[in-house]
Amino acid sequence: MYGLDLMKLLFLLAIILILWFSFTLIIRRWLNVERPKWSSYNHVNGKHKRIDWIIRIAAIFMLIAGYIINMSRDPANWYWFLQPWFILIIFIFAIQIVRAVMEQKYAQNPNAYKVTIGEIIFIFLLFFTLFQTDFFGLV
Repeated sequence: MYGLDLMKLLFLLAIILILWFSFTLIIRRWLNVERPKWSSYNHVNGKHKRIDWIIRIAAIFMLIAGYIINMSRDPANWYWFLQPWFILIIFIFAIQIVRAVMEQKYAQNPNAYKVTIGEIIFIFLLFFTLFQTDFFGLV
């Protein structure tokens, strides 16, 4: 599997999750923002819910369109911006940005959007670091 055995992958995933949850816990306590429920995705209001679902449906269509377009081409000439990993990163980023905007405008706690923006930046920096260091030499 791309030169990465299962144990190394699980170890790396565990480290990423621990760092992410630790960062989120610290920033939520520091800014006095309640932790949302684990079992559901909390929308700020109905407008946020509609926009979120539009983004999710657009992501599904882009994944299907990217698959169809890239499968019609030679594998050596696939478009990188139609690869599933790229489409998912873009749409997850879009969903989080919309969430931060809606929290800034409509959330009861004025610091909620700061947590969301902090998480976006932290995850971006974490994954950038992982890719730049070849997953800390695990690949």
